Amino acid sequence: MKPVLSELMTPPDSGSLLERAFTEALEHTDDSDEISKRVLDAAYDQFCRTGIRRSTMEDVAKRAGVSRITAYRRFATKDALVEQVVRREFRRYFDQFLVDIEQARTVADRVVLGFVSSLRAIRRNPLIGGLMATEPDLLVPSMINDGGRTLATVQQFVAGQLRREQHAGNVSHDVDVERVAEVMVRLSASFLVIPSHTTDLDDDAQLRALARQFLVPMLTPSS
Repeated sequence: MKPVLSELMTPPDSGSLLERAFTEALEHTDDSDEISKRVLDAAYDQFCRTGIRRSTMEDVAKRAGVSRITAYRRFATKDALVEQVVRREFRRYFDQFLVDIEQARTVADRVVLGFVSSLRAIRRNPLIGGLMATEPDLLVPSMINDGGRTLATVQQFVAGQLRREQHAGNVSHDVDVERVAEVMVRLSASFLVIPSHTTDLDDDAQLRALARQFLVPMLTPSS
């Protein structure tokens, strides 16, 4: 079976799924009507319970309490529904990331908290984390085989946060925030898709120590 999310993450004209989720998070957009929200909620629950492959539009419609025809009127295909559900979860991730880092007082603390909260949010998300654990061939290829667009989108997000720190005087203007953001994102992505035998990814203390040892020093200009 061809990975269903590979094409969804990188449609040809409208930007990748993750790019659109990122934009929607920043613009706080949500144009779903109540029926669509019910179908999306039901699909999320259905996908978490039985996975994407084994779920049908009929299963989702039944769980949402609507007719199959009504579900298809909102989402023409199962792929379209999957796209909307996954995009909504990534949008929630971006939203929560911004909330989490507001709790930190220093830029170093924000980098550490951002790293930890990112891994925690994705790994513990019932849908995204579940897909990575049980159906990795659906999600992982779409993250790493899309010409770098998915990583570039997250990199853009992180670089924007670091640029704000520069403008606030918390990070030297000599720091190349684009390169730092890329390294941070690639490191995070590698932990998500490749099991670690030295770091317990469910141990926040270990993740904090890792971020403080290797990520925070990147905020200091090289001599």
